[in-house]
Amino acid sequence: MLYWHDMLVYTVIFVLLLAGFTHAEIPAGKSDPNPEDVEITSPSVNEKMVLVKGGCFDMGDSFGDGDIDERPAHSVCVDDFYIGKYEVTQKEWSKVMGNNPSSFRSCEDCPVENISYLNIKEFMGKLNRMTGGKYRLPTEAEWEYAARSGGKKEKWAGMGNEEGLGECAWYMTNAGGRPYPVGQKMPNGLGLYDMTGNIQEWVADWYADDYYKTSSKNNPSGPPSSQYRVARGGSFLNKSWGSRTVIRYRFTQDDRGREFGFRLAAPVK
Repeated sequence: MLYWHDMLVYTVIFVLLLAGFTHAEIPAGKSDPNPEDVEITSPSVNEKMVLVKGGCFDMGDSFGDGDIDERPAHSVCVDDFYIGKYEVTQKEWSKVMGNNPSSFRSCEDCPVENISYLNIKEFMGKLNRMTGGKYRLPTEAEWEYAARSGGKKEKWAGMGNEEGLGECAWYMTNAGGRPYPVGQKMPNGLGLYDMTGNIQEWVADWYADDYYKTSSKNNPSGPPSSQYRVARGGSFLNKSWGSRTVIRYRFTQDDRGREFGFRLAAPVK
């Protein structure tokens, strides 16, 4: 039996954000583009998504210097999934939504920001209708597993040594109060860029400060409801401690700010 991505990967599914397609600009106020406006090109290589092979790891603060909501460190297993090599950019957002809400608009290859969780849900709905895809946000567990290069004991994405953090992250020390185009720093062990710093990334889960005490082991997806959603990774505004791979931020799902962005995920089957 063919999985959905096997049937679509060379024709539609990763076209919009993953394969350098061309697309007519969407006029302001138009909810979705006409499919005829999208020129489909068939990529030979999936350039902007990374297949993450699933596995088990100790999620949370195993370093001993984290917040209480990062504890206890607990065993978690995730299935295979796709995740974006880069954060979604202003250019990519504009091609789907017909607008650019970002605070730093002079940089179309910078991550889109100043967006809420609810804004992202709308974006993904339009994107999936345009492409026939199943794009979504990563779960909190998927995000941390990917950020830590497949569950390795990495305090920052691709880096265990704070002295070398500037090589893989834009954060308070070197960012100068603004985000930068994606992919300029070193990737982590899975080839993912900016998992630490640049822009804080919304994930799919609701937030609970004691969730790690009751989290399921296999593919946890967070508590059933909450006042808040989770964001991960830190941003150009955060110091090194606030950019760790295990730190958890919480915001209401309609909060917006110049440090809020995201990257896409997709199921393997």
